[in-house]
Amino acid sequence: MSLPESPASTEFPEFPDGFLFGTATASYQIEGAYDEDGRGPSIWDTYSREPGRVAGGATGDIACDHYHRYREDVALLGDLGVDSYRFSVAWPRIQPEGTGPANAAGLDFYDRLVDELLASGISPAATLYHWDLPQALEDRGGWRVRETAERFGEYAALVADRLADRVDRWMTLNEPFCSAFVGYAAGAHAPGAREGRGALAAAHHLLVGHGLAVRALRAAGAREVGITLNPDRLLPATDSPADLAAVRRAETLHNDVWFEPLFAGRYPEHEAGTWGELADGSYRREGDVALVAAPLDFVGINYYRPITVADAPYHDPHPATRTAVDIRAEESWRDDVRHTTMGWPVVPHTFTDLLVDLAKRYPALPPMLITENGSAEADTVEADGRIHDTDRIDYLRSHLDALAAAVRAGVDVRGYYVWSLLDNFEWARGYDQRFGIVRVDYATQQRTPKDSYHWYRELIAAHRARTHAQPRTPGTRTTPGKDPR
Repeated sequence: MSLPESPASTEFPEFPDGFLFGTATASYQIEGAYDEDGRGPSIWDTYSREPGRVAGGATGDIACDHYHRYREDVALLGDLGVDSYRFSVAWPRIQPEGTGPANAAGLDFYDRLVDELLASGISPAATLYHWDLPQALEDRGGWRVRETAERFGEYAALVADRLADRVDRWMTLNEPFCSAFVGYAAGAHAPGAREGRGALAAAHHLLVGHGLAVRALRAAGAREVGITLNPDRLLPATDSPADLAAVRRAETLHNDVWFEPLFAGRYPEHEAGTWGELADGSYRREGDVALVAAPLDFVGINYYRPITVADAPYHDPHPATRTAVDIRAEESWRDDVRHTTMGWPVVPHTFTDLLVDLAKRYPALPPMLITENGSAEADTVEADGRIHDTDRIDYLRSHLDALAAAVRAGVDVRGYYVWSLLDNFEWARGYDQRFGIVRVDYATQQRTPKDSYHWYRELIAAHRARTHAQPRTPGTRTTPGKDPR
């Protein structure tokens, strides 16, 4: 594939020898082919067809047509020079109804993708769940019920049985916060529910499903196993006691629900103060914490922006109908910084602060991989056909600088994945937001690398030149901190 020459670069952040660079995507956001080769419907197929749920009435039916164009996309990865590519497996492709034997055609697609990556010298990193639950399981209760966690463990075993010999690292879940609280409490993601206890039960069952998937992956001989979380750096709007208390409740909702069971072997201390009578724990069973807290090889961290929190009254005064995100706290707008087109503030030093704080708070935390970081920007195709996305380059550079500062401070971070390789279906935002370092013309499916793609390629090349690292060659694998396999 012939690419234009890269734009001029300036100094790049520096990282240790062996540090991984990659990009990430997700199945529903790029694959399309929603009804091909036996794939069943997911909750996002259902949700996106409900009027008013997704901007412009968009769906992932076609998306980036990656299902048919994956070789072209792997070629882009190869030219980019990444060490690793993080993709997700669509559960409805493997088990259209969420149960039973594997759909061979679905596994065959990921088989081909993994082989294509390895042939290009790119390490595969697979996420088992990036939010596309089979609709049939949602019809039986979804993540509110324990059965879904049990089915997830079985699904993990099917995928690992086919791919564990070639996939270098595995993530069980992507951002369970969004699955549980954006999907089952805020109603802003599939399945679009607005619940209290149901969302808290979903959060717990996602963790149980993670534990069962870890067990299945280990049994299949998976090389490295982890989970991807999206902890937030939460800042008080003022130093008032009320705003500081609101931050404490938000810490429980956003972070403690996941980090405490996974890496401290306990449930969050401030549940009652955050949710009151909703936090009755009736969905928990003896032995769940031990299952959830099984050791991991890494933890994936997705980070985009800090959240400034202010105290607020309940939106719903009645506990019986109150949602799990109604915790007397609300996000406060910042006027002092630039915002991306998602409306997210750009404050890079908070990335450093978050990582340093996590490392201090959880001594048992395994090595980190930054599994998503990037920005949505107002990209414009210029007369020369180029996309000069300088705001995205500035965002990436400043956040990689912040990441390098965390590494210098002693935080064990082994790699970084840009979100995202491609512009794609951005969930409830439809196709209005573009995160990709490669532009996708959705009408023609033409891929055009942006200036940020070339900048990232130069950064990777500069890292290799500085550390005397060799580009990966086909058929080799590199695991952070370990000898090549």
